[in-house]
Amino acid sequence: MFDRSLGFGTFDCGGGEVPVVRTVTVTRELDADPDCVRAAMLDVGEFMRAGGFDDVTVDGDVVTIANSVGLVTIELVLEVVDDPDAVLTYEQRDGVFEEMVTRYDIAATDGGVTVSAATEFALQARLVGPLLDATVIDRQRRVELNAQFDYLAARCE
Repeated sequence: MFDRSLGFGTFDCGGGEVPVVRTVTVTRELDADPDCVRAAMLDVGEFMRAGGFDDVTVDGDVVTIANSVGLVTIELVLEVVDDPDAVLTYEQRDGVFEEMVTRYDIAATDGGVTVSAATEFALQARLVGPLLDATVIDRQRRVELNAQFDYLAARCE
């Protein structure tokens, strides 16, 4: 998804700014049935609402979310994409990020399941500083992912 070959500095050879890619990863062990967890993740509308977003709209494979982060309201248009290596994957189609993709996966364990989510994002250079800071996004994303995992635990444990 991301062109990591440009990630060694903040400028490419042409002098243009290269967005810095950040990754937020959250993993949790649940005493839950893997099939229940998978089904709950694939109920995309409810799963996204569980993240605490202010507004969630689902239209087929397109999900629109809005959330207030500090003084800014972020609205993203996401598309659920086919990813054989994950239970659920979506990418930003429109929003504040240069690029953004989130992948959720599960792995059965002896006592239940390990759930994990990883969001990779790069902020648009024009928004960094005056409106957004990557650490604010990182912190907010952890809150959202943990809320989704709380939902999975409540629904499936």
